[in-house]
Amino acid sequence: MTKKKAVLLVNLGTPDSPSVKDVRKYLKVFLNDPRVIDQRFVRWFIMNLFVIPFRCFASAKIYKELWTAEGSPLLVYGEKLKDKVQEKLPENYKVFLAMRYGNPSLEKALEQIRTYNPHEITVLPLFPQYASASTGSVVERVMKLMSKWQAFPDLKFINQFYDHEHFCDLYAENAVKYNPMQYDHIVFSFHGLPERQVDDVYLKGLCKDKDCHQSITDENKLCYKATCYETAKRIASKLKIPKDRFTVAFQSRLGGGWLEPFSDHVIKQRAKKGDKKLLFFSPSFISDCLETTIEIGLEYQELFEEHGGEKIQLVESLNDNPNWVNFVTDLVK
Repeated sequence: MTKKKAVLLVNLGTPDSPSVKDVRKYLKVFLNDPRVIDQRFVRWFIMNLFVIPFRCFASAKIYKELWTAEGSPLLVYGEKLKDKVQEKLPENYKVFLAMRYGNPSLEKALEQIRTYNPHEITVLPLFPQYASASTGSVVERVMKLMSKWQAFPDLKFINQFYDHEHFCDLYAENAVKYNPMQYDHIVFSFHGLPERQVDDVYLKGLCKDKDCHQSITDENKLCYKATCYETAKRIASKLKIPKDRFTVAFQSRLGGGWLEPFSDHVIKQRAKKGDKKLLFFSPSFISDCLETTIEIGLEYQELFEEHGGEKIQLVESLNDNPNWVNFVTDLVK
């Protein structure tokens, strides 16, 4: 008997449309996750005094800039990835796509998997570096939903993959056409995270005391800051970019106490140094989305120009790149 295998690809999520109503609905679910905003009072403050009254209108406007004729890029690329991986896998595999927040929902995808009745399930959160607010949230939600099942197939989570063979090659390959060494400086911009969330990885001490920006150890292997620095170093090494030519930074923060340096601050500093051309990588995003296309491609470009710079070039994310499809196929097999 050939064993049936289910593969569940999970990304963060997207509103159903760029309307204020749908954006509000999406943000309420997203920002109410205790793993995303882990301080209860701050979560209440943001939701009731910031997001609901004000932020949803501004966010809806931004989503309208992002939206394409096909829809939300995150969902479009997710569906393409699912279909192309399905084509490459043996017949006993079935691939499903879900979003941690929004549609297609985890609830619906897991119910479809239960109906499929596989011998084993592989869950792949589409986040290269582990973080409690992303991969951790997916794992927790999947386990909570599956806890209602009476019969469990074999279950496996792939909780990060930045360090798998050839992953960093994919970003390096995307960058070659831009000739990285012609830029004044290179910035590896990762999604921000509160410092306390990386502190919680350690049984003793704080992240800042661990030199986790230097190397990966058994202690920091799940520290988001450590894995971001390691990702940047691996990509830079493949492109032969010297250490003094690149900076690791963090974007999309909500308030103080988040990982530094902040990407927007780095932009200002590089402009003050006289840099005219910056090359940006975003290796925590496997699909182009609000944070890459809009935040880096448009907002950071405007910021750079305001401070005397000329051009920020974004290295596109992996999207539905054939080599990325091959990587995911090999990973789940």
